[in-house]
Amino acid sequence: MRHITGALTAALIALPLVLATAPSAQAATPIQLTSGFYVDPNSSAKAWVADNPGDGRAAALNSAIANTPMARWFGSWSGDIGYAAGSYAGAADYRDKLPVMVAYNLNGRDACGGHSGGGAGSAAAYASWIGAFAGAIGSRPAVVILEPDSLGDYNCMSQAQIDERQGALSNALTQFRNQSPNTWAYLDAGNPGWIDAATMARRLHNAGLAKAHGFSLNISNYFTTAQNTAYANALNSELNARYGYTKPFVVDTSRNGNGANGQWCNPAGRRIGTPTQIGGGAEMLLWIKAPGESDGNCGVGTGSTAGQFLPEVAYKMIYGY
Repeated sequence: MRHITGALTAALIALPLVLATAPSAQAATPIQLTSGFYVDPNSSAKAWVADNPGDGRAAALNSAIANTPMARWFGSWSGDIGYAAGSYAGAADYRDKLPVMVAYNLNGRDACGGHSGGGAGSAAAYASWIGAFAGAIGSRPAVVILEPDSLGDYNCMSQAQIDERQGALSNALTQFRNQSPNTWAYLDAGNPGWIDAATMARRLHNAGLAKAHGFSLNISNYFTTAQNTAYANALNSELNARYGYTKPFVVDTSRNGNGANGQWCNPAGRRIGTPTQIGGGAEMLLWIKAPGESDGNCGVGTGSTAGQFLPEVAYKMIYGY
């Protein structure tokens, strides 16, 4: 179900005979192995539209949100992670599409924020869970965003807890590198309004960024793509100066159409951003946080729980009010 571009095929055929014993050409990327991004058929927006066809908001939600490729999040709610991740990656592969998947089950998750607290019961449990996640994807093409907010959420943690977290993330990247050769794994780097670039670059490196394909920005936040690009460039400058390497990056554009207003938890007046695509100022612009899914019991989502789909919030986000 996968393809390699004609240009690459032609280039391989055209190689001079003298290179016949040279190392093989660079492996095809997950993008080259697929024909576009996977649309989750069971996303919260898709499910709501299917269940509420007579609602006056359904048509707008269907066209503007439900049919845009976005990430599927995996955590303790996913049940058997091997089955859940493998089934999802397999369904995308069957359709020759590239799935975007979020691993969100780190032990001690959101320890300082609290709205999305939880995760695996121990470091050992997480190691087992993330190993099964990577193994279930196997050789299928995928994009994996690893543990949003995990490197910004340090202010209430002891040094021993920080060391354990960095070790867990580094091991996770090793698992994807070893078990999922056609997966691009991105280590999350927060957002431009949270941690200064020098500090975040150090945290990324200590958590094993060198083993990742790249880093992710703005997940579940609202900063503009331009602001994220500037922050990414600052991070790469720090990485290059300190450690001698740089990395590609992706930006969550699902809710950044109006930029940020200084609030992060269900702020009013936000708008959907550029739909999922390759390029656009980053390696990819991705819808990682599903528009309309609550950040927690706060803001315009008062009374909701984190992850709950709020159709009125989603509807207003289409138009920016």
